[in-house]
This record gives sequence, structure tokens and C-alpha cells, in this order.
Amino acid sequence: MRAVPAPSIPSVPVLSPADAGALEVRLLGGDERREWKAMLQAGRSAAEAMLRDYSEIGSFPAGARVLVLAGKGNNAGDALIAAREILERFPRATADVLFAFGPRNLKPLASRAWRGLCEAGRSRARSVGVDALSPSYELSIDGIFGFQYRPPLPPEARAAIAADAGRLIRIRASIDLPTGLDEEGAYRADFTYATGSVKAPVIGCANAGRPRYLDLGFFDAEEADGRGGGDRVLISSILEPLSGLRPASSDKRSQGHLLVVGGSEGFPGAALMMTLSALKSGVGLVTACVPARLAPVYAAHAPEAMWIGLPETPGGGLSRRGLAKILKGAERATALAIGPGLGRDPETHKLALAVVKAAQVPLVIDADALQPDIVRVGNARRILTPHAGELERISKGAALRTLSRSLPAVVVAKGPVTRICSGEAVYHALFGGPVLSRGGSGDLLAGLTGGLLAQTPSDPLLAACRAAAWHGIAADHLARARGQTAVQILEWLDFLAPALRESGPCGAS
Repeated sequence: MRAVPAPSIPSVPVLSPADAGALEVRLLGGDERREWKAMLQAGRSAAEAMLRDYSEIGSFPAGARVLVLAGKGNNAGDALIAAREILERFPRATADVLFAFGPRNLKPLASRAWRGLCEAGRSRARSVGVDALSPSYELSIDGIFGFQYRPPLPPEARAAIAADAGRLIRIRASIDLPTGLDEEGAYRADFTYATGSVKAPVIGCANAGRPRYLDLGFFDAEEADGRGGGDRVLISSILEPLSGLRPASSDKRSQGHLLVVGGSEGFPGAALMMTLSALKSGVGLVTACVPARLAPVYAAHAPEAMWIGLPETPGGGLSRRGLAKILKGAERATALAIGPGLGRDPETHKLALAVVKAAQVPLVIDADALQPDIVRVGNARRILTPHAGELERISKGAALRTLSRSLPAVVVAKGPVTRICSGEAVYHALFGGPVLSRGGSGDLLAGLTGGLLAQTPSDPLLAACRAAAWHGIAADHLARARGQTAVQILEWLDFLAPALRESGPCGAS
């Protein structure tokens, strides 16, 4: 029988600035018409993304003031076109443009973009000096330097950035890279919009804020369809199979069966949140093994799941006496998720160790089960979902690829930019944001990952990448609908379906 190739991981490569430049030369060939078309697309896509992200703090004001910091070249052109797009959408909005090196030094395409802004905005767009800046703006767009920037930061650029920093600005946005990167005096963005390709310096740059990838069609299907090495960025088309029609002959058994193990008297909510998330993942069946006294309470909140009450330790954790029940349940499952809410009871630790060692189905190991001995026992495929502290505990400082290869396991390193690695490529999920910075977010990710793994048990990497992307995109929808502050993490569940329906192949969600 011929082997069926594994499904792709929709993603694009992270490029060095030199490689990004070479890509644009290859695609655009120095043809001014092609370059202008790409610039228009970049500027318009950036404007759309800025307005979408602005909704996390409210509606964009009809009479908004926009500040553009412009350099000389294509980055300035992108920023000016973005401002033009905003002024065209909001007839009462205004734009002030601070040219770091003066308008006479603009390169041809940037000059064309400036003329277009003036024509579209008429009296609403103006070139200003530092002394004429308003005290506040709704949006600032950094277009001084792009990915071809080389330090040090020129004094003219430093002065423009300082003038911006002295204003009350609700959102600051950079095109491709924040001017100055991590130098002293650099532009400090809330969002950085990587146009066409993601340039390596933006990954991990403290001044980049939240990086976003804007697809301009620079990569063909083969380039965006890889499982190779290097660093890559996930695109939202990874969720497209989940939003399509299921086979008409489907039943619950054909959609996977997840076994959840978690919970304790000290942390009663974690296992319930993991189960609620798993139920939203599309998995056909969920069985949850939890402390006996909690099972009836949980069943009232999630009657769709099958709840198995297990013996408890004197401290309210799961007793090792429940091992046989767990292993019996695992015989019917296609994946197992363990960890949230287990607590630190020594007997519960021994139980988790025994479960992972004996497991014959792929595992998601999270939270309290992320212990150096537990993650290394047994032979079942596994996904680990550590936050920074847990990652340090199990890696002892080893690099992500090294850890992933040595276990072996798919490691989902949670953070402002979540990284997923199975030993070769590192996939970056540029979705989500501070709305996820609250208790329970990791439990929800564990449940979602487990549910997806139960549906694709032969491909833990695909399940992990899909879960990270879906987790972040749903969080973006939550923040745009309800803000970042006055929400509860369980509200995230309501945005899993909209995330599937509204995420397109551009990856901007």
C-alpha cells in the first residue's frame, strides 16, 4: 500500500532581510509598475489590519487624527498609502505627516504615494514639522525605515521618533519592522505589520509589539505548504479543513475520542475548562477522569462529556488507585490529555507518571504533569504545552529544537508569540494577544489541542499547530468584540466558531 503523505502545515518562511530583499527582486524585478502595485497592496492591507486591531480598544473615531512618520523609500510609501486608505474610509479623519528627512528626499514611489494622499485627503492631509504636531493622535504609523535598515539610528529619525513619543497616541503601528529595532530611541510599536514576508528581526523584537503577517501573494502554494526546517509563521488557512463540510457518513466515533485526566480539590476549575474546550474542538466523544466528588458538579456544567469519578488522596488529588479506570478508558480513546488541575500531591504525581508510561494513544501533557520525569517516560507520541516557567523546568535551558528532538515530542512553547516545534521547523503563531493573559487560558489550549489530536492522532504536529492558531485567532475575535480587560476567559469559547468562519488564507484573521 502506498503511504499517504502527511497533510501540510500552512505556513510561510521567516526570511532574513537579505533574503526578503532577494525575494522582492525576484518577484518584482525592478519593474516600477509591479512595485507600485505591491506597494498599494501593502499599504491597503496594513490599513485594514490597523483598523481591525484598533477595535480592541473601541471603534475608530470618525474624526480621527493620524500621524505618519515617513522616511524616504518604500516603507514610507506603504505608510502613506495606509494613511490614504484610512482617510478615504473616514471622510472627517485627518493625517499629519512628519517627514524625517524632508519631503524633497522622497524616492519616486514614495513621492507618488504622498501625492496620492494629498489628492485623496485634500486639506485633511498635511506635511508638518515637530512644532506643528497635535498633542494627541488616535493612530501613529511608523514608515521611516523598513527591513533594509542598518544601525545606527540617524539623528533625524531619532528626533521624529522622540516627537512621536511625546504625544498621547492610542495605537502605534510599524510597517515591517519598528524603526531602530531594539536600539535606544527606537520606535515602540503596539503592532508591527510584516508585509509580504516576515523578516527575522521582528521575531523577538521587544519594540515590535504584536507582529502580524500580511499576505501579499509572495509565496506560491508549495512554499506555503511545508514541513521542512527553519523558522516559519503559521497562516490561518491551517483552519480551513475544520470549517468545511464533514463526510455525510460521519458519526461520533469517526470524529475521535479524547480522554481527559485532571482536576483536584485545590484546582477544581482547570479540568472542567479543558473539557469544555475539548467539546468545542469538533471531537466526537470526550471522557473525563476527575476526582469523584467533582464529577457530578462537572456533569451539570458539561453533560455532553462522560464523567468518570476517580478515588482521591486525603488532600483531594487523584489517587493511584484510579489507574486501572484510566487505562480502561484509554482503550476506547484516540488521544489522552493530562495535567490541568492535578496539583502537586506526590501520589497524584505517581499516577500521572504511570498513565504516561502506559499510554498507547498519543498524549497532550500540560500544567502539573509537565515534570522532567513524566515527559520522558513511555513510547506514545506526545504534545507538551508549557509556559515559560514550565519550559525551563523540563528543558533545563536546552534550546527548543534540542528539547523537542531529545524527548522526542512536539513542544508548544506558550508566550506572546507561541512557538511549536517537533525537532525541525519552529512554527510561530502570530495570533492572539494580552486578552489571553489570564488564568485558564492554558487549560483551554490543552483541551483544544487534545480534541484536535484525537481527530488526527497520527499527526501531533498538525494538531498542535492548528490548536495554537485557533486559540490565538479566537482570542483576537474576543478582544475585538469585547476589549482586553473586562472579559472572562470562558468567553473565548464563544469565538471559536467565528474564528473558523472568518479566517481567510491571508493569516491576518
